[in-house]
Amino acid sequence: MIGAAPVRWGFLGAGFIASRALAPAVHAADGAVLQVVGARDVDRAAALEPVRAAGSYAEVCMSDDVDAVYIALANDDHMPWAMEALAAGKHVLCEKPLGLDATQVADLTRAAQASGQLLVEATWSRWHPRTRRFEELMAAAGHGPRDVRAWFTFRGVPEGNYRLDPARGGGALLDVGCYAVSAALIALGADAVEVAEVERQVGPSGIDLTTTAVLSHARGTATVTGSFDRPESQGITVQAPGLSVEFVGQAFTTWHEPCALRIVEDGVERHEQFAACDPYRLMVEAMSARIRGGEAWLLPLSESAVVAATLDAIAASPATAGL
Repeated sequence: MIGAAPVRWGFLGAGFIASRALAPAVHAADGAVLQVVGARDVDRAAALEPVRAAGSYAEVCMSDDVDAVYIALANDDHMPWAMEALAAGKHVLCEKPLGLDATQVADLTRAAQASGQLLVEATWSRWHPRTRRFEELMAAAGHGPRDVRAWFTFRGVPEGNYRLDPARGGGALLDVGCYAVSAALIALGADAVEVAEVERQVGPSGIDLTTTAVLSHARGTATVTGSFDRPESQGITVQAPGLSVEFVGQAFTTWHEPCALRIVEDGVERHEQFAACDPYRLMVEAMSARIRGGEAWLLPLSESAVVAATLDAIAASPATAGL
């Protein structure tokens, strides 16, 4: 246990999310310091203002002055570098998706358990107070059937980006559909679902540009969509007997701005308001607190496993018409 000393973070990668979101979050967080950033371009690493910059990912993993590693690399690099960091005795916060499939997530989970280190998927929206409140509402809801809709769509993945490469874990389902699937599982209170229908649009490179799936569970159904080829939109809605819940505004990427939940309960409407916050910082502070021996909520690996298994099932399902 590190005790009162701040957690020394090492980054693998200095790209958009690491530079725009995670580095500022670590700099602002209580109990954390950005110790090292590793990148092929040392100048890019230094631009994140760490204590020092490194020219390789391996150097970060093996550094004695690093307690926890944050992985901000392409999807196919998540598992090998998470394994490398765990083997080096580092705690790991890894960008989503944690693995390319459920088998990789299971292998990573076993490696984390064997090492005694924390391994957490950095699905940062799960730390937002609005999402945490949504979880409470769904857990307390009655047992009547629920109709869930969750979607995350946008246009404009540039040519040459790994998201368009099937060999590198590309595709809309894995990249943004995972958010919708996670929300659906929360809304249904499910640790397993059946895939009832799938509609898929495949792009020239072979990845799915759009995937829509209907998920079935004893508590109801959920329609989830992830797309690289539809207008920018995000949402979560739940309809149940005597209750409806709707995310007002961006459901998954609300950041540094106020937001709300629209709730209609037994015919009475109310809006629960949430102040502007930085969920990235909340995520970093929670993991740093746990590493230092404190109490804080972290996204369980069991939930990452269920999301991965559901994504696998959707990907393996043949497309059907008429969704």
